[in-house]
Amino acid sequence: MRRENSRLLTLERQPESRLPAPVAGREYLLYVHIPFCTRLCPYCSFNRFPFQESRTVEYFKRLREEMRFVADQGYQCTSMYVGGGTPTVMIDELCDTIDLAKSLFEIREVSSETNPDHLIPRIVDPLVDRVDRFSVGVQSFDDSLLRQMERYDKYGSAAEILERIQSIEGRFHSMNVDMIFNFPSQTEEMLLRDVEMLKASRTNQTTFYPLMASPAVEESLKRTVGKVSYEREARYYRILSEALSDSFEPASSWTFSRTGGGMIDEYIVDYEDYVGIGSGAFSFLDGSLYVNTFSLAEYNERIDAGLTPATGRRSFGLRDRMRYRFLMRLFGLSLDKIAFKRDFGVSIDRGLPMEMTFMRLNGAFATDTPEQLTLTPKGRYLLVAMMRQFFIGVNNLRDEARFALNSSERELLFGDGECPKEAGVAHAASTTEDAEHMPLP
Repeated sequence: MRRENSRLLTLERQPESRLPAPVAGREYLLYVHIPFCTRLCPYCSFNRFPFQESRTVEYFKRLREEMRFVADQGYQCTSMYVGGGTPTVMIDELCDTIDLAKSLFEIREVSSETNPDHLIPRIVDPLVDRVDRFSVGVQSFDDSLLRQMERYDKYGSAAEILERIQSIEGRFHSMNVDMIFNFPSQTEEMLLRDVEMLKASRTNQTTFYPLMASPAVEESLKRTVGKVSYEREARYYRILSEALSDSFEPASSWTFSRTGGGMIDEYIVDYEDYVGIGSGAFSFLDGSLYVNTFSLAEYNERIDAGLTPATGRRSFGLRDRMRYRFLMRLFGLSLDKIAFKRDFGVSIDRGLPMEMTFMRLNGAFATDTPEQLTLTPKGRYLLVAMMRQFFIGVNNLRDEARFALNSSERELLFGDGECPKEAGVAHAASTTEDAEHMPLP
């Protein structure tokens, strides 16, 4: 995966005037990126900027214009995922954006991310009838780890976060809690305590991501949580899987749902093709990866000119697309061999003989029939390790895009948090949104 990442996850700057035409009859997911946070985490690789109200309002306005571009091209989007950044940073703007999407497309389900401090009535209430799956980033219920991650002062103690999650029980079709495992200072007891707190939260879904360290963030991770090692990752994954098994069942290799189901955490499992809108968003369309500019200034200029903000592109050959299908479908716990042959014109054994041999020799398949592949617990962990490395490669790509920003926007990200006047954007707010410090509902 490391070798393939270095070969495949590179982009050429190739500004596009518009996205390619959609494939007739194909359904797409619409990914919407909101790149603003009241405070920036030092080791986050997603495209994000300090929140400032006027800058954010102008961004949402152009974001909705880009959404209209996508609709005008004929894309049929049936699902919507809003990520960030912090999507709920301006709730009225987010609601207007969701409402527009539902008027332009036949959206059947909406997912949105948020932070623990936004689990308050002012933000939650308007979303109840608009969002089907709400996902909150917790990472850990251990106060010492929250302090190491610089999240304790931002989002509150583990007890406060737990109370907020419990307060919105049953309000959304699916409530997901994002967790991280394999912190350097995390003991087995701490991991098991996280699982017990997770169960006590009464959420109906959880995603346990392995700690990931791309080269650009290794030093910041080392300063905060310690040096990352993957030596015990498999053991910790087995521990948390077994501890969750009395209440949750696997929905993907690292997502677990309460018995009875729930919307899966990773949209890339259900939608191989998706359209990304917003600065820093990715699109995967008919075998090509398109990346929108990470620059807010360039994003605004291109939208105002009636152009797509996609400025980077990478096209993949047939074998690489087969590998992508292999990785994503097995990450989602099963692969349809018949559909694979129909779509690629070759059986999976003939198309990917080395990959299939590797998985069989390592006991990865629970089911290996002419129709289907499913995974053993060991197979699920192998997919965790592969996806961890894949996303490290994606984060490397994001880091490269961020470091290519002009000096004014780099100062906004890596300087004192304020946008220089010559950039033509108002200074970042020195105080955070009032929701950051509001008491528990």
